[in-house]
Amino acid sequence: MAFWWPLLVLAFAFVICKFLLMLVPSNVPSINVDASDVLGNGNQTDENSYIYIPSRRQTDKVKCYEPATMKYLGHFPALKPDEVKERVAQARKAQKIWAKSSFKQRRQFLRILLKYIIEHQDLICEISSRDTGKTMVDASLGEILTTCEKITWLLSEGERWLKPEYRSCGRSMLHKTAKVEFYPLGVIGAIVSWNYPFHNIFNPMLAAVFSGNSIVIKVSENASWSGCFYMRIIQTALVAVGAPENLVEVITGFAETGEALVSAVDKIIFVGSPGVGRMIMRKASDTLIPVTLELGGKDAFIVCEDVDVPHVAQVAARAALQSSGQNCAGAERFYVHKDVYSSFVAEVVKIVKSVAVGPPLAGKYDMGAICMQEHSEKLQNLVNDAIQKGAEVVGRGSVGNIGEDAVDQYFPPTVIVNVNHSMKLMQEEAFGPVLPIMKFNSDEEAVKLANDSKYGLGCAVFSGSQHRAKQIASQLHCGVAAVNDFASTYMCQSLPFGGVKDSGFGRFAGIEGLRACCLVKSVVEDRWWPFIKTKIPKPIQYPVAENGFEFQVSLVEALYGLNMLDRLRALVNVLKILTEQNPSTNNKRRNE
Repeated sequence: MAFWWPLLVLAFAFVICKFLLMLVPSNVPSINVDASDVLGNGNQTDENSYIYIPSRRQTDKVKCYEPATMKYLGHFPALKPDEVKERVAQARKAQKIWAKSSFKQRRQFLRILLKYIIEHQDLICEISSRDTGKTMVDASLGEILTTCEKITWLLSEGERWLKPEYRSCGRSMLHKTAKVEFYPLGVIGAIVSWNYPFHNIFNPMLAAVFSGNSIVIKVSENASWSGCFYMRIIQTALVAVGAPENLVEVITGFAETGEALVSAVDKIIFVGSPGVGRMIMRKASDTLIPVTLELGGKDAFIVCEDVDVPHVAQVAARAALQSSGQNCAGAERFYVHKDVYSSFVAEVVKIVKSVAVGPPLAGKYDMGAICMQEHSEKLQNLVNDAIQKGAEVVGRGSVGNIGEDAVDQYFPPTVIVNVNHSMKLMQEEAFGPVLPIMKFNSDEEAVKLANDSKYGLGCAVFSGSQHRAKQIASQLHCGVAAVNDFASTYMCQSLPFGGVKDSGFGRFAGIEGLRACCLVKSVVEDRWWPFIKTKIPKPIQYPVAENGFEFQVSLVEALYGLNMLDRLRALVNVLKILTEQNPSTNNKRRNE
């Protein structure tokens, strides 16, 4: 105890000091971002404010609407390839300057953003809600909380993981030092989805800028209005730290705009569908740039018989219904043990029927509108296919207080039982508030069912035995897993995020995601320069001596032999060969 006591005191003092340092206010300036044109009726004229257009796709502009009301928000240019290349060229010039910036300057940029986000949560969430139809609570969970966590992690650990990392030099290079260095790649390109317009911009931007890159982000045509406002926040913070102009760019447009971006950057990060992901890969192969693909999922949610059913049912409802299915890794397949199947279904139905659905900013609603036009029709088709194959709808919420023009933008939360894997609902990504619940008899069956999917993003496993839940989760072929929780992996920003199979490959977030924005360079140098220098041993210098191969054989055995006596014998032979003088052999070869 006498030995451990001082260590405990020191550890306690360290924790107290860290806590006190957290209370010391940093010298972080505030920034002012003009939001006058996004409050109220949007940033364009009120003319034709309630138009419903089946498709937003045009040749020259991206039209934006509030999904919850179909109110017109404005329009933005659909950039042509030449315009995209010009934006990338400007970002490339800015990056050459920013690459020389200090981590101190980069951290200040992050702190300014963090301060603004904390002080303007209402504004950020309201804009996300208006552009995507989600509720303020869901916006806070998916936009604010996750982004603040990422910024905090980068402030705490970002520099550490971008500094040179020393590695072991091996037996043959004992006189050397070996390290990995991380340099900016240049211009990162990101094509991001609509489901979390704030976080999906900030997520790649933070990693790219902190690692010394510039970034050009193509926002979804379904969330361009919010994306262009969020860009103002970033630009204002960059100006506050003296960063070069055009370091971060947000561009708008359609497929042509995205294709041009892929062709012009040094790395592409894509968040979207498998079909578009494959096109991104083909385009990226022209310039052989690295690609990170996050292509959605069909996450399994496994419930064992030894759980607290009411608690897990609440988690399941949140996992499926959050933002009308707009969560990053939504649970879309629910497998419940036969012994608690009935009680679990009954609990979920009760929750779903209590969910209030309506325009998120028009009252107290638990669930908002669906962002993408005509997506409710796709969801209904999936439900109809399941019903035709024997499934049964046992619970459905109701939608109220919506305008006539926006009726197609809502889909009531729906609970379906008697489902199986022949149904499209259990195979295709729904991205909507539908809970298909299937029973299983054993852990082995649950694992088999969960792995029977072309997707492999995430999973959640619930059991009263943590060991059992971990065992099941370890057998699931996916990129992220939560034990007795859902989606908690993403809140641990030290962890990489990504999937396998049709969910894509590569990782963002965490150490892996940060370093994925870097040129990873292996460096070896002399340990005791200039006193010890590398020289080619005489037996293998040109012209190679007759005993050159014998020297190599002895050297390999001396370094890597399994028997110590054999290694010593080989070492003696190496030294013997090195000390031998054999000029006659070399002269003989020269005469030949």
